[in-house]
Amino acid sequence: MTTGTTEKLHFYFMGICGTAMGAVAAALKDLGHHVTGSDANVYPPMSTFLESKGIEIVQGFVAENVPRDADLIVIGNAMSRGNPEVEATLNLRLRYASLPEVMKDYFLRGKRNLVVSGTHGKTTTSSILAWLLESSGKSPNFMIGGIPGNFGKGSRMDGDSEFNVIEGDEYDTAFFDKRSKFVHYLPEIALVNNIEFDHADIFDDLEAIKLTFRRMINVVPGNGTIVINGDDRNCLEVAEAAHSPVVKVGFDERNDLRITSVEYAAANSAFTLDGELLEIPMVGEFNVRNAAMAATAAKRAGLSWSEIRNGLQSFEGIARRQQLRGETERGIKIIDDFGHHPTAMRQALAAIRTRYPNNRLWAIFEPRSNTTRRRVFQEELPKALAAADGVCIASIPNPEKFPENDRLDPDLIVARLNGEGKKAFHEVDSDAIVERLKAEATDNDVVLVFSNGGFGGIHDKLLQAL
Repeated sequence: MTTGTTEKLHFYFMGICGTAMGAVAAALKDLGHHVTGSDANVYPPMSTFLESKGIEIVQGFVAENVPRDADLIVIGNAMSRGNPEVEATLNLRLRYASLPEVMKDYFLRGKRNLVVSGTHGKTTTSSILAWLLESSGKSPNFMIGGIPGNFGKGSRMDGDSEFNVIEGDEYDTAFFDKRSKFVHYLPEIALVNNIEFDHADIFDDLEAIKLTFRRMINVVPGNGTIVINGDDRNCLEVAEAAHSPVVKVGFDERNDLRITSVEYAAANSAFTLDGELLEIPMVGEFNVRNAAMAATAAKRAGLSWSEIRNGLQSFEGIARRQQLRGETERGIKIIDDFGHHPTAMRQALAAIRTRYPNNRLWAIFEPRSNTTRRRVFQEELPKALAAADGVCIASIPNPEKFPENDRLDPDLIVARLNGEGKKAFHEVDSDAIVERLKAEATDNDVVLVFSNGGFGGIHDKLLQAL
């Protein structure tokens, strides 16, 4: 299987309505292949998008759905043993592969792949990088775990572009391949924003995470480049044995490219990198770092500083990354953020504090990820949330999935914050949090909602209630 093959094949996507699965399925269809698939939840907009491409989708997972004559069964990351279609594929000895493998063989091989990795900032950095290439006329393909404002969609895979910008997730590839997804992406330029412990459901400790980043770095070619956060000790350690050139970016004077002369305003940030004055319409140190990493990779990919400068100034941000969802008649602002790790939450709160320095700031948190529902961040979460003036924490969903001694205790977080003089509340769900804020919020407050899910539609509920 190679990019540009003229043979027309039949691909069957198991879990086709996932964002990345659907994007690659549509791209293969555009290349002239026969594509079908199934999913448990078939609904717009993905279902209508795939149907508009002429892709037949069946609802539900049934063994009889699996086409015996398919050339390749593409098994999504959400599929596991026990799924009727997985079992049928194995019993029939059909040829199968993961989505990252399909991306590698049909879209990435032979191309210039820029892979953005790290515990935090992947979506923002990859969105900036894709836009820098786009605004300079490179028309890159991209696969990003968010919706960049400049594109209005998270993926574009048409097979023709010289460049691919891929958000490199360290999560595992499939039930049959427990390596991280990013080891499949053939990086010419690999970016490592930072490395911390996360994904407690698949990694035992920080050393296991360092190992998987070493594996990605180990497949960067000798004529490629590894761009790392030179202020991050774990990044430095992981890159020590690299076989490719390493470029260290950061604030410390020991970096190869140093970020200096940083100035923050209410709606933008300016900084100097490699002697070049750059500006982004985003606030906070974390976004300056993300922009500096993207700019460094773009320069290595061949862009001029003038192209980079113009691209940064016209970047429009990403949905669910410090996104203003609305403002009430009382001047209360509701802001959405995908943050679910203490470091990311602390950085987001600092950025919003810079943006609204004179407003009271509320942090609303839904502990929903596999890691935050565990006790892993029991000590770090109150430290991060203490940057807000008031805090509301929801109960963890499906607590029965975790032993009590391994389960996050929101009451302990609230007690810790209360002991430090903060207003903090543990409420059962989004509706209870809305009722709490109806009583506690005052005019011109800023409410920053942290969740990596829908959180019961809390944003619209807050806008209506307040």
